Parts: sequence; C-alpha cells; structure tokens
Amino acid sequence: MSKKIAVDQLKPGMYVCDLGSDWMAHPFLRSKFMVKDEAQIQKILASGIHEVYIDPTHGLDVADAPTHVEVNAQISEELNQLATEKVAIRRVSVAEELRHARQIHSEANHIIHNIMMDVRLGKQVKAEMAEPVVEKISESILRNGSALLSLTRVKDKDNYTFQHSVAVCALQISFCHAIGMDAATTHLAGVGGLLHDIGKVKVPNAILNKPGKLTEEEFAVMKCHVVESKKILSETDGIQEISIQVAAQHHERHDGSGYPEGLKGEAISQMGQMAAICDVYDAITSVRCYHNAMTPHEALRKIFEWSKFHFNPQLVHQFLRIIGIYPVHTLVMLESGRIAVVLEQAEDNLLQPIVKAFYDSKQRHYIPPQVIDLSKSLGHGGGDRIVSHETAEKWGLSPEKFLV
Repeated sequence: MSKKIAVDQLKPGMYVCDLGSDWMAHPFLRSKFMVKDEAQIQKILASGIHEVYIDPTHGLDVADAPTHVEVNAQISEELNQLATEKVAIRRVSVAEELRHARQIHSEANHIIHNIMMDVRLGKQVKAEMAEPVVEKISESILRNGSALLSLTRVKDKDNYTFQHSVAVCALQISFCHAIGMDAATTHLAGVGGLLHDIGKVKVPNAILNKPGKLTEEEFAVMKCHVVESKKILSETDGIQEISIQVAAQHHERHDGSGYPEGLKGEAISQMGQMAAICDVYDAITSVRCYHNAMTPHEALRKIFEWSKFHFNPQLVHQFLRIIGIYPVHTLVMLESGRIAVVLEQAEDNLLQPIVKAFYDSKQRHYIPPQVIDLSKSLGHGGGDRIVSHETAEKWGLSPEKFLV
C-alpha cells in the first residue's frame, strides 16, 4: 500500500509510485521509479514537487507515513464539509440549456481553430472574432453552467488544443461568476481563457503532438508557449491586461515552482491564479496520447491535495463548488446497487444531486430509467444515496441516451 511522504524524507532505495504532480509539471519520463541517488531527489525538489507517494513493497519504508487510504479519507472529509454550502441558483435546467450549449460549444471551437490557424500563417489575432462567442459562453454559464461544462469534457486528440481553449474559457467564466466578479471583468477573463494557449502555434508540431512524454529539452521548448502567448496578445489591438494575465500566468504556481517567471503567492494576479486551476483541471481530465484522463472526481481530489502548495487554497475551495462533488453527466453507484447518471446539482448540498438510475449492477442489465432527487426521502422522489463514482468503461455502459 502506497504512503505519502515529504520529498525531504526521500532516500535512495525508495520506490516512488506517484510524483504528486500533474503530468506536464515535471521533467521525468516516468512517474514511477526507484530513487537511485541524491541527484534524483534534488531534481524532484527543483521541479517544485513537495510530496510524493512511495510503495514500501518495492523499496524502503517510512514507518509513520500516512497511507493513501488515510490521505483519501481525510480529503473526503474536507470535501464533504465544502459540499454542504449553498451554491448559485440555476435559471434553467441542464436539459433545457443543453441545446443552446451544444451550438455555442461548436461555434467556439470553430472560432479558436480559425484564430490559431491565422496566427500560424503570420496573421494578427483579431480580438473581435473572439468577443461574440465569449459573450454567448457567459450567457450560457449564467443560465446553467453545468450544461456547457459537461460538453467541454469530451475531446479528441486531433483537436485537443482548440477544445482545451474553449474549456478553459468556460471554466474561467464560471469561476468569475461564482466569486462575484462584474460582467466586464468576467468577459475579459473569458477572452483570456479562449486565447491562453495561442502561443502553441509557435511550438513545433512534433513536440506539440508527440505521442509520449516530452524530454527535458522538448519540455523547455513547450514551456516557451506561455511567453509567445503573452507576446502575441500584447501586440493585439483590443486585448486588455486582464486577458493577458490569464495567458501569461496560467502555468505559474502559488509556491513559486511554476513558469515562465516563477512568480509566487500574491505576485501572481488573481486571474492568473484562477487560470492555473482551470488549466490543470481540464488537462488532467482529458485523454492525451501519453496519459489517461482522470475522472472529474479524481481530478478535484488531486487539485484539492495540490492546493497545499501549488494553488491558492481559497480559490480551490471556490472552484470545487463550481464543478461539484458529483459533476453533471458523471456516473455514480447508488446504495441500492443501481448505476445512475447525474442530471443536476442540488442547490443546498452537492452530495445529494438529482440523478437518473438506469442500470442494475447486481443483475448486470439496463432497467427502466428513474429520476431520483437524492435530497428527498423515500416516497418523495428520493430514498437512496451515492456510495461511489463509476465509469462507463468499467461497466461497458452507454449512458448518453439517459442524459436528458
């Protein structure tokens, strides 16, 4: 069973099974390896990694270190406390908003694709191309953010950069709405989110689309995209400082371990701190050629864990409430043994969403779908509770037709 330790407890002969960092934040080709010498430990420290998980069955042990089960139990307790706070009221249901959200999502992907292709051809960014669709995204988020955010989780490897840009835009706008920023500031944050990776057009395709972990040299080239993004947007008419902050600081980290400037704490703008959280969440919940996607639940737990060092903890708490403990359109196992898809977040308690049960896990067959409000008691539309997250792949399910 793996254990969590501080990096300064690492010794040669220990087996690292999890570096406790997102994939693009460290230069190691593997996340699991035997520590051979002090030089490796110094390299881990230099990467801004403060805690790792070791596997005592493959190497040396730290007797009093907490196990991953104990760490997860503590995280669950803290997340559950956050989940009981009231969330923003949605104006329409997810089902009602989905039709609009699909059109907006498609339009936004088309626009960012065209903008990036223009820059690749040496043309200037036209801010006015982004403005209208950012406004539409903001309006959709205000009606019911869960609809559009659920669509941004679906990506394909050939269009990842464009789809990731749209996702960060939507997440950044949701973030701004949740913490009460005014409409003008929120709009500028959305523009920054949509254009935050514009500098990737300057990265060679062989590196950008490499089907594997980058070497240290390739990683150094990849990191230059942030500087390029800032340069491109700074030279673009109509792009304001708030939008530039999103692009320039989305890889900075609260402990100073980020790039390109190694800014620390409040030296990073609030927009930059928010963008860092949005960017990492979407990246680790996306399938890439060099890693599998985390479920939204796993990703939220990791970001919560990493907030001890890499992110502003208060902002992470706000972000968790935007996404929800059980995000819309994710699968859950109910105490009754039924598998259900989450349809809607509850306003009073994120642990008790509205779900649609459609599969009997014990008998292993589909059942007539039933909408259940988990905040209500038996006989009043409820009477069940969530016991775990599930994936469609694990059960061989096709939940898409039960989403509305």
